[in-house]
Amino acid sequence: MSNRLLIVDDAMIMRLRIREIATQSGWEVVGEAASGGQAIEMFRSLKPDLVTMDIVMPQMDGVEALRVIREEEPNARVCMVSALNQREKLSDCIRLGAIDFIVKPFEKSRLASLFEKQGRRQ
Repeated sequence: MSNRLLIVDDAMIMRLRIREIATQSGWEVVGEAASGGQAIEMFRSLKPDLVTMDIVMPQMDGVEALRVIREEEPNARVCMVSALNQREKLSDCIRLGAIDFIVKPFEKSRLASLFEKQGRRQ
């Protein structure tokens, strides 16, 4: 059984880039969301093994979506993927249970390393 990933980012180009790296790393992308609200609904229905979550998105940001997801599923694995200027949110994300924080723009190897490490946890 392959590892299942939910990609959350309001920028389609970022979702495509993450999808490409994930599939090359042997992950199945089970869903893509463009807002925090969509992320929560998709998490509930898809039950992914891992979520990559942007922070700055319309309607509901990634920090709030992370909070809701972790309240509903304390073992949920969520990696924040956001721009350098969002670093101040890092402590909030870690406090809420994010497993990692990857800064955009990221190197392919950095994201591939995350997928490899998390894939071994299955």
